[in-house]
Amino acid sequence: MGGKLILFAVAGVAVVGAVIGLISTDVMHKKTSGEGKDPLATTSKPVASVCSSTDYKESCVNSMSGLANNQSATPKEFIQAAIEYAQKEVKAALDKSGTISKAVNQPKEKMAVDDCQDLLQFAVDELEASMSSVGDSDLHSMTDREAELRNWLSAVISYQQSCIDGCSEHDDLNATMSNGLLNATQLTSNALAIVSTMSDIFKKFKIPVNITANHRRLLDVAYDDKHGYPRWLSSVDRKLLASNNAGVTPNAVVAQDGSGQYKTIGAALAAYPKGNKGRYTIYVKAGVYDEYITVTKDQVNVFMYGDGPRKTMVTGSKSNAKGITTMQTAVGAGFVAKGMGFQNTAGPEGHQAVALRVQSDMSAFYNCRIDGYQDSLYTQTHRQFYRNCVISGTVDFIFGDGAVIIQNSLIIVRMPGPGQKNTVTAQGRSDKREPTGIVIQNCRIVPEQKLFPQRFQVQTFLGRPWKEYSMTVIMESQLADFVQPAGWMPWQGTFALDTLFYREYANHGPGANTAQRVRWGGYKVITNRNEALPYTAGPFIQGDQWLKGTGAPFILGLKS
Repeated sequence: MGGKLILFAVAGVAVVGAVIGLISTDVMHKKTSGEGKDPLATTSKPVASVCSSTDYKESCVNSMSGLANNQSATPKEFIQAAIEYAQKEVKAALDKSGTISKAVNQPKEKMAVDDCQDLLQFAVDELEASMSSVGDSDLHSMTDREAELRNWLSAVISYQQSCIDGCSEHDDLNATMSNGLLNATQLTSNALAIVSTMSDIFKKFKIPVNITANHRRLLDVAYDDKHGYPRWLSSVDRKLLASNNAGVTPNAVVAQDGSGQYKTIGAALAAYPKGNKGRYTIYVKAGVYDEYITVTKDQVNVFMYGDGPRKTMVTGSKSNAKGITTMQTAVGAGFVAKGMGFQNTAGPEGHQAVALRVQSDMSAFYNCRIDGYQDSLYTQTHRQFYRNCVISGTVDFIFGDGAVIIQNSLIIVRMPGPGQKNTVTAQGRSDKREPTGIVIQNCRIVPEQKLFPQRFQVQTFLGRPWKEYSMTVIMESQLADFVQPAGWMPWQGTFALDTLFYREYANHGPGANTAQRVRWGGYKVITNRNEALPYTAGPFIQGDQWLKGTGAPFILGLKS
């Protein structure tokens, strides 16, 4: 699914898991089925209790072997063991992945391997921070961290899948990467399963469960419960985020005409003070900035605002058709953007051409534009929020495996290339326990002016399942008449039709009629209000804990 963009990287986020490697250890096993011996029957009761919910039970038992005879081991120690074992695999894979790079000669293959190494490094960095967070918690506060751990583990699963997807055009390389990733993939899946059933595990160990529903504390940012802002955010910064930017004194001003401190956004980011505390504010004056921007993991708490999404534009034309991978066309970071535009001008002939890729936690985009054709917005990982935005494209133009809420926004479907069909979403959840998905709430889905005369000839669907457990919810939104009566499109044959999770709730407009919708096992029209609530910003992305700190307006529950 690649193009121009803006690169924002991981900012103080932790992830548990592992990625890629040319290594083979004794932990690699198939899912436990009815065949052969049950590995849980030959291990200790505590290990069996912890591993019972996993898909790869033999791998789980092996990874817990050090605790098998420790009758006093606590659930926290088992979780640490799962993370530690995954961490060991990741570091070994990182050391060995350079071997793959040296073995490939073709430029596109080398680019794909380089992408995998970047993804692996993301996982290592986040894994180390996650280990620290778990180690610092006491036994009774562990269950409060479930949402965070699931969020981070899901990101690692996405990194793994992104690595494999990037190698898919090269058969030998794809097989090598897939085999090298197998062990790490299983361990990450097991860790996610263990964390997802943490409360049950505590009960089996007869330990009181301490959960405050929907109010779990975020691990990496301490919040002021009274006002909802992060504690590091000064009163000046709070006013800045809530204001229309008038009277704000930014840390850096970017202007192409020389009226600012810098002429490029990249130069303003390069001036980010080492060890900076608090907000780093960049004001980007009106202009078209043809540059590729990276906000690194060390450049935390960046707030970037422009003069409006049509006046301050970051643009480019990288695409898959030009031999550029999706990973190389954009990256994402936990930051706040306001009043800016991000566009990829490769056109429909560019095929995959990302305009914006976001991969880190608690990112918010307010009053922004993301314009492209195929694969415009890559919501790769973690919790993301979009409000009062315009998002345009053609094929799979909102895709990825983050936990994403798009609220009160305009989604514009454009004229695709010859023979192409339009699909608004292509969500990439590959493990059924991932708390990820794309939620479109109180938005409008409409055709662009160029498409309008042919809107009934060019088929447009709400989405298709990129991965086996693809999850998309469209609710309280207005759907124009060009949405196909079936609503949703298969990826290939019957793939994922029974395992996907597609829902519609309280939509309106001529395209919202569900009478002729698909009859897939994974599709459903929600009629009960309470059934729709889990997919709102409060519970789905724990928005009550961080959205106020972004300065963007938001709805935590349903519109009505």
